[in-house]
Amino acid sequence: MTTLALQNPKSRLRNFVVAAWLGWQIESNWTDPFLFAVYSVVKPISAAAILVVMYSIITQGNFDSPVFPYIYLGNTFYMYVGAIMTGISWTIIDDREHYKTLKYMYIAPISVPVYLIGRGVAKFIVGSISVTITILFGVFFLHVRIDPLAVNWPMFVLALVVGVLMLAMMGLMLAGVTLLTAHHYGAYGEAVAGALYLFSGAIFPLEVLPAYLRPVGYIMPTTYWLELIRRSLVGSVAQAFPTLSGLSDMQILGILVGLTVAFGILSIVVFRWCEYRARERGLIDRVTNY
Repeated sequence: MTTLALQNPKSRLRNFVVAAWLGWQIESNWTDPFLFAVYSVVKPISAAAILVVMYSIITQGNFDSPVFPYIYLGNTFYMYVGAIMTGISWTIIDDREHYKTLKYMYIAPISVPVYLIGRGVAKFIVGSISVTITILFGVFFLHVRIDPLAVNWPMFVLALVVGVLMLAMMGLMLAGVTLLTAHHYGAYGEAVAGALYLFSGAIFPLEVLPAYLRPVGYIMPTTYWLELIRRSLVGSVAQAFPTLSGLSDMQILGILVGLTVAFGILSIVVFRWCEYRARERGLIDRVTNY
């Protein structure tokens, strides 16, 4: 019965939906709805304000430069990186350490990777709210020029879907690593997102990095994802930067899809190996928050 449930697409979809609902209940139930709404608005605007102040001081208020929408949109959509990877990987800590239910997930007739990705949906929703608010704040108050009629909407939607899938698989890889670590190492998602912030061209081109560090940025799918998102929203403005200016939109999309597939396969292999090691060492239900 368990094997059939794992192979049944309807069962997987049902597991995913229920896990997503559970994740949202946990994510939004820590306070009353009004305070949660205020938090969801204030947090992204505060983060954007820090970047704007830094940019204003460095450039002496030159917000008409194409550099500004480049770094503003890069920083905005990078919120998804930390939100999705952390949302999936932190589920291991949440279920094993806080609720002590991870062992029950492993004996239930569900696919654990599908469950973990479903739990990350809540962070994706919160991240989407933050991204939307930040973009609107930039358009209405900081003169970030985004013409809805000029946006390449098919490219934007396709890039966003591929990017979210890529981040989910990277989050699954981190979830596998988290299975083998103690509670106080639970911030892997935030740590990896912070490191990739430097190598993904989120707020500056890779050319400003030392030559020996640039290859790290070129092999990370987030670099191509952010570039494609910016191109679809602001067109030639993003293409004016040197990092990937020699590549067309379709070439960048092809590289992004290829790297997403490669990282997806790697993520599954890493997760299964870590899961096997965790079973062998009895770590599935071992509480480590001494």
